[in-house]
Amino acid sequence: MAKAEKRFVAIEKTTTAGAHVVDVFVDRQTRVQYLAVSISGGGGLTVLVDAQGKPLLYDGDF
Repeated sequence: MAKAEKRFVAIEKTTTAGAHVVDVFVDRQTRVQYLAVSISGGGGLTVLVDAQGKPLLYDGDF
């Protein structure tokens, strides 16, 4: 049996001054993109949206 693929994949990772980590994740099933920010002591996650407020979909390859 093949190993199951992870549902979410990181497509971009950036570390900024002050050790902030910014990742963009994609849900392989829906292709919706999410922005995750990690800082010491916390972080957050939000869906990325287009100008009309609809979820931003990833159109690249995994």
